[in-house]
Amino acid sequence: MNSAPNIDTDATKQRLLDRRKELESLIESSAGTRADTELDQQRIGRLSRIDAMQQQAMDAETGRRREQELARIAAALKRIEDGEYGYCTACDEPIAIKRLQNDPANPLCIACASKAG
Repeated sequence: MNSAPNIDTDATKQRLLDRRKELESLIESSAGTRADTELDQQRIGRLSRIDAMQQQAMDAETGRRREQELARIAAALKRIEDGEYGYCTACDEPIAIKRLQNDPANPLCIACASKAG
């Protein structure tokens, strides 16, 4: 199977690589700013501790989402390499060009995404 027609795979690949680089940079820069939450209520107030724990949970979720997006980008780059880019990974039907323009790492056509979601 070749890439779906009307897809500029070179431009798409570059877009995916640029996004991957951006995510890796964000992950690297945020790794240094994450700190363990101080649990000693004697040293900090209860509300400050709750705020710190909430911030820590949000940072962890942001990191998880970035890692998930990196995995989707890697899979999309592999599909480009294998000549399978632009086809739904569930049903093998072409994915709409506008859908791929919106999110070039998208693995599913709209019908399969609707079923999965």
